[in-house]
Amino acid sequence: MSTHDAARGFDSLAVHAGQTPDETTGAVIPPLHVSTTYAQDGIGGLRGGYEYGRSGNPTRTALESQIAALEGAVRALSFASGLAGEDALLRAALVPGDEVLMGNDVYGGTYRLLARVLGPWGITLRVVDMSDLDAVAASIEERAPKMVWVETPSNPMLRITDIAGLARLGHAVGAIVVVDNTFASPALQRPIALGADVVVHSATKYLGGHSDVVGGALAFADADLAEKTQFLQFAAGAVSGPFDAYLTTRGIKTLGIRMQRHSSNAHAVAEHLAGHDRVATVYYPGLPAHPGHKLAATQMSGFGGIVSLALADGATARRFAESTRLFTLAESLGGVESLVNYPDAMTHASVRGTELAVPDTIVRLSVGIESVDDLIADVDRALASL
Repeated sequence: MSTHDAARGFDSLAVHAGQTPDETTGAVIPPLHVSTTYAQDGIGGLRGGYEYGRSGNPTRTALESQIAALEGAVRALSFASGLAGEDALLRAALVPGDEVLMGNDVYGGTYRLLARVLGPWGITLRVVDMSDLDAVAASIEERAPKMVWVETPSNPMLRITDIAGLARLGHAVGAIVVVDNTFASPALQRPIALGADVVVHSATKYLGGHSDVVGGALAFADADLAEKTQFLQFAAGAVSGPFDAYLTTRGIKTLGIRMQRHSSNAHAVAEHLAGHDRVATVYYPGLPAHPGHKLAATQMSGFGGIVSLALADGATARRFAESTRLFTLAESLGGVESLVNYPDAMTHASVRGTELAVPDTIVRLSVGIESVDDLIADVDRALASL
């Protein structure tokens, strides 16, 4: 449960929420609890509610309180991965025959989970351009979904969806509205305040922030749905380990200042690329030419650290991705180091040939916190080599 002081600023919450000095020693940083089981004061006499590591762990509880505070949620849950959290939520909220209305450029792993794992179980899936609320309204009018799922900004095309508008459309037919906030993080966007029911995170990305922990999180506006999901998490065992929770908590403490640097560096890189004659298109919501720029400026406090660009053709895009030096060619995103990714053959290979396929001309940059002049020099050198 969240016990934070909501009146505090974001950075204060990031540092202090869920973090109480140890009662025994006074240690400012709470100890890492690795025990799998807990002594009972008589049968059923639990100390602090802890009995077994799968059902609860103090280090995990601290992380969950921290995330709930930052997202303005009634409760948060920490998982072994982002997809583990998504799976628990979907199975807690849906039954065979239910339908999910999903954005047409969500993370490939989310689509794979719904289409290939839960699809045979009886969950159906429709996709729509979530940045077009008229199209969303028409799709909902045609057939009311049980759940509406969106990423904003989306991966990797950086489309922006009006969260408040989407929530109104979904709630009008009783749908659960889920927002994947991984790209923005709560430092830049708080979907629950805009009407979302559930916020999803791959904590591996910006929350952890250092490319050294795999994790996921869900934040809830509704306590009942949180309770249902927590039961499924306990029953299926998709919990985060204590050391993973500890690393994520430590990363979150610097989330605010990291996101400022990610955003400023990405903005500078995007502006530079937009003026380069070898680049066909730059996708970054901080650029005035981006179709979602005005909306992003309204519902976000910064534009984030991801920049995508289109090059002349697939072969050129692949060569560029393999030619950078400071930008490391790798999966994932959101760490302090800059990464370059070729979605068609890497993160989104599982959606090739589907309605979620990413054009093979696209390269995604996760812009880190290095010196921005070095980052610009690196992309310039890679472009010059094409």
